[in-house]
Amino acid sequence: MKPVRLVSGFLTVGGWTLASRILGFVRDILIAAFLGAGPVAEAFLIAFGLPNMFRRFFAEGAFNMAFVPMFSKKVEADDGPLEFARDAFTALAAILIVFTLIAQIFMPWLVLAMAGGFADDGRLGLATLFGRIAFPYILFISLAALLSGVLNATGRFAAAAAAPLLLNILFIGALWLADLLGWDIGLTLAWTVPLAGIAQLALVWAAATRSGFRLIPTRPRLTPDLKRLAIIAAPAALAGGVVQVNLLVGRQVASFFDGAIAWLSYADRLYQLPLGVVGIAIGVVLLPDLSRRLQAGDTAGGRHAVSRAAEMSLALTIPAAVALIVVPGPLVSTLFQRGAFSEADAAATAAAVAIYGLGLPAFVLQKVLQPLYFAREDTRSPFRFALVAMVVNAALAIGLAPIVGYLAAAIGASVAGWAMVWLLWRGARGMGEAARPDDRLRHRAGRICAAAALMGFALWAAMLVLAPMFAGSAQWLALFLLVTIGMVTYFAAGRLLGAFALSDFKDALKR
Repeated sequence: MKPVRLVSGFLTVGGWTLASRILGFVRDILIAAFLGAGPVAEAFLIAFGLPNMFRRFFAEGAFNMAFVPMFSKKVEADDGPLEFARDAFTALAAILIVFTLIAQIFMPWLVLAMAGGFADDGRLGLATLFGRIAFPYILFISLAALLSGVLNATGRFAAAAAAPLLLNILFIGALWLADLLGWDIGLTLAWTVPLAGIAQLALVWAAATRSGFRLIPTRPRLTPDLKRLAIIAAPAALAGGVVQVNLLVGRQVASFFDGAIAWLSYADRLYQLPLGVVGIAIGVVLLPDLSRRLQAGDTAGGRHAVSRAAEMSLALTIPAAVALIVVPGPLVSTLFQRGAFSEADAAATAAAVAIYGLGLPAFVLQKVLQPLYFAREDTRSPFRFALVAMVVNAALAIGLAPIVGYLAAAIGASVAGWAMVWLLWRGARGMGEAARPDDRLRHRAGRICAAAALMGFALWAAMLVLAPMFAGSAQWLALFLLVTIGMVTYFAAGRLLGAFALSDFKDALKR
């Protein structure tokens, strides 16, 4: 993959992801306005979180981390990629159908595993009902994720990146209809989840078919390639399980504080915007690119790809993290504080946003470092590192909960994120040239941080000036001015300090 494909692939995935996250904000603004942080909101968020938790385990997690490098190498060597993809698609579908049926039976216990605080009130019944309706989403979205891996490995990023838009469009439309027709909001949201999964699967299946990969499930069979896939995926599956344990710990802690699940979920949406646009885009594009480079013996190209991915990640996420830390209040109040979502809810959410902001660069850098392992089909090392991060997260989230309440969950997640980055970086030092940052990355990393610090000071000063506007009816104008001041300050400071140059992007596109 030439550098232009790496850059253009990042822009394609990042652009569509940005559009999806913006619509996601609209969706969550509407949910907050209709349901606030009440029991129906918390029950739905837990129910929706269940298939998404296992989706990360089956789809974007273990299965795809093992599947994409193997599939990319088969494409590079023209070694039966269509047959391999079809067998993997069939196996994944069979496993998930059985898993979905089992989950229907054990749904109350799955809900309690995520939110033990629901045991003694009506939220358990609501979350169980919503969960049974929403859970089949995992089947559709996991198969869509495999098809997205097929498309990404062949350099076709648009359809897979655009698919999440459908989820948010359908949610927004469903909320509008529910309000117009007087439907139950919670049930409407729950039924929309599997419908959105079907729509996303249809979109990427059609795109894969047009690309020459028409995957029709056949009779499941255990081929040598699938055996190898299972062997590689097993440690990644365990690592995915560890990551989900971290999520479970955070939700369990939150479930014992009224409203905390909703506060943390809305805070999650804010830091997921830069994480999705940058981190997920980098991970999606970098893994197949790095796999193919290593297959071709291009270690210098691999080093360039990883260094540019790290540089781009730092340049975009460090300022985003600073903004989340410095001005979380105006962001949350402007976006969410209306209807059933009160000023107290906004303040509680803002506190969590600031803590998640501290961990944002770590969450993104993991997406840069993990492909170094997965491209070499090494899934064992990330599993060991994830175990350490899990212990860190659990110790902090549970240990600090009696002291700082629900914020312990955010503290545990952020500190564990940095622990994971340190372990991934230390483990990659023995991987040769591809894992070593180049001179340009080392030169610019500190300058990026300095430019972001200057931007943070400018945001703090601007917030003091704009405070009367945030307290009045001109909130959106004030937020626009605040964002504009931050962007202009950061890019001006970055250019003056040598953190980046406009010619970088032009040069990359000319290659």
